[in-house]
Amino acid sequence: MFNLFKKKSEKEKLQEKYQKLMKEAFELSKTNRSASDDKYAEADAVQKRIDTISK
Repeated sequence: MFNLFKKKSEKEKLQEKYQKLMKEAFELSKTNRSASDDKYAEADAVQKRIDTISK
C-alpha cells in the first residue's frame, strides 16, 4: 500500500520497456522475421542503457 505513490526510477521504467520489447519481438518472430530483428536491436539498446545506469 505504501508503494502506491512511489515513483518508478529510470532503471525500473527501462526494465519494463525491455520486457515489453522482448515480448513483441518474440511474437513478431513467428510472422515477420525482419521486424522481429528490429525489435531485438531496440531491446538490446535499452539493455545497454540499463547497464550504464547500473554502473
